[in-house]
Amino acid sequence: MTKGYLHLSTGEVFEGELLGATGKQAGEVVFTTSMTGYQETLTDPSYAGQVLTFCYPMVGNYGLLETANESTRPAVAGIVTGEMWDPEGSFSTLLMKWEIPGLSGIDTRALVKTIRQHNTVTGIISDTASLSHPWKTENSLSLVHQVSVTSAKTYGEGNPHVVMMDYGYKKSILDSLLKRGCKVTVVPFTTTLNEMKELCPDAVVFSNGPGDPKALEPYFTQIKKISESWPAFGICFGHQLIALAYGGSTEKQLNGHRGSNHPVKEMVSGKVRMTSQNHGYVVKNDYLPSDFHVTYKNVNDGTVEGIRHNTLPVQSVQFHPEAHPGPSDTDYLFDDFIKQTVAAGGKLYA
Repeated sequence: MTKGYLHLSTGEVFEGELLGATGKQAGEVVFTTSMTGYQETLTDPSYAGQVLTFCYPMVGNYGLLETANESTRPAVAGIVTGEMWDPEGSFSTLLMKWEIPGLSGIDTRALVKTIRQHNTVTGIISDTASLSHPWKTENSLSLVHQVSVTSAKTYGEGNPHVVMMDYGYKKSILDSLLKRGCKVTVVPFTTTLNEMKELCPDAVVFSNGPGDPKALEPYFTQIKKISESWPAFGICFGHQLIALAYGGSTEKQLNGHRGSNHPVKEMVSGKVRMTSQNHGYVVKNDYLPSDFHVTYKNVNDGTVEGIRHNTLPVQSVQFHPEAHPGPSDTDYLFDDFIKQTVAAGGKLYA
């Protein structure tokens, strides 16, 4: 195996065995605590531009399945793992195909300790032991451009008709809606209110996606107008965008929530549910939109995990109810959203 190196903005260098391509693009170095689901995680567009560290020591031990992909290609800037089990070379082939660098055989515990001490750590995987810093990283708006569709595409033939604004959606969100009999049209994140009207939706979903939601400020007005016009459901990045569009605020977390073991409390019932999460930004509790109330909170740190409009059929959650990988405790939110949509009867609210 070829020696490889993870160079961090902190000045630290981790040496391991190089997988896939050599590094071309620096990214924020983040970690996920999930014990399974490495393929779903790798192909989640929300990880675009990030160097992803797997805390679970072994990756690749149960192979790769075409049906487990959450998008058509991985979007990460690199992957890091303690051990790579790849006897057939399928994982390395996947990384090479998409020119993604990987590094195995390093002390991921030590790396995670370093990441946890800093608000943002950037890094790049290289076959060179010495590199100059700083390196160029992609901005958040550019990342969304990279992972969003460029034209509308419709799936299914059922009812209701749900239009999904694509900021980097996971296939499992689409599958969850199709499973409930919906017709789903996935559209570019730049879609305007007038373009949305031409599609005649019954409801709108604002998907997950990568980076800082504030980078999409030019689109906040359209997001608000669209969500005021039809029943709306925001997931992860979409949750943050809805909050910002209505006058709320977001902030970067120290390390973010990435994994499939995050407990959230439902405020009305008091029930605690385990969730799958992948984000580095949260809606600020002290700067909630005035017309919204909190529906879920994170048990570990008290951050806002869900909000709902007081009068309009608009709701959003920070976690992933489609939960691939992860527990399906909050899968019922899709049922609630469909019931809300059917009750509205495709009515325009604005």
